[in-house]
Amino acid sequence: MAGTDISKQPANGPSNGPAVILVEPQLGENIGMAARAMLNCGLTDLRLVRPRDGWPSDKAVAAASGADAVIDGARLFATTAEAIADLGRVYAATARERDMTKRVVTPRQAAEEMRALGGGARAGVLFGKEAKGLHNDDVALADTILTAPLNPAYASLNIAMAVLLVGYEWFAGTGDAPAETLTMPKETRPATKAELAGLFDHLETELDACGFLRVTEKRPNMVRNLRNMLGRADLTEQEVRTLRGVIACLVSGPRG
Repeated sequence: MAGTDISKQPANGPSNGPAVILVEPQLGENIGMAARAMLNCGLTDLRLVRPRDGWPSDKAVAAASGADAVIDGARLFATTAEAIADLGRVYAATARERDMTKRVVTPRQAAEEMRALGGGARAGVLFGKEAKGLHNDDVALADTILTAPLNPAYASLNIAMAVLLVGYEWFAGTGDAPAETLTMPKETRPATKAELAGLFDHLETELDACGFLRVTEKRPNMVRNLRNMLGRADLTEQEVRTLRGVIACLVSGPRG
């Protein structure tokens, strides 16, 4: 899905979001796509631990598709411990079972916990390299394991997908994600109750005339059903006029 408007910035700012730590990422392209996923969700704190092909990376820049704020601000670390040293809570993203005792949460639960952190503490999420994921030693550094409830027979995600999944759950609860809205052409607007009433009356008049509502005892219920059905459609003023035109045309019949 394409859609970018640089004039719109998250109200809470990306600095409040979790850091994304990519441990031994193998391809610059994957780093770039992860950066793009981060900026989709208002996140900019990207930390790289021993990227295989070095840093900076022209391939990462190209794959980031304009997420320059993330790429330009990415920091390089020699070890995972150094990359998470300033964080108060760390999650290890993995779908593999580990032989260690740790809490396991979903991305949504993790996002709720990260937003609840107090005292200026920040959180981060570890993501492993493409081929094998995180080492057990890296998972051991985390407080909690983060696992998405996906198809257990195939729960494999690429890095960008995993970052987007976690980032979305964070962003959706920050108050920056838009509420449900209705888009419509500038030439129209939602129909008023008076316009809807005119449509109902027009339709019912013609249904009476053609005999559709001829059964007296059933008429009130049939009329309510029709009104409820059309009411659920959230018609615009233009749509009301179109429907009234359709009714008039059906009544008048073919011309010529």
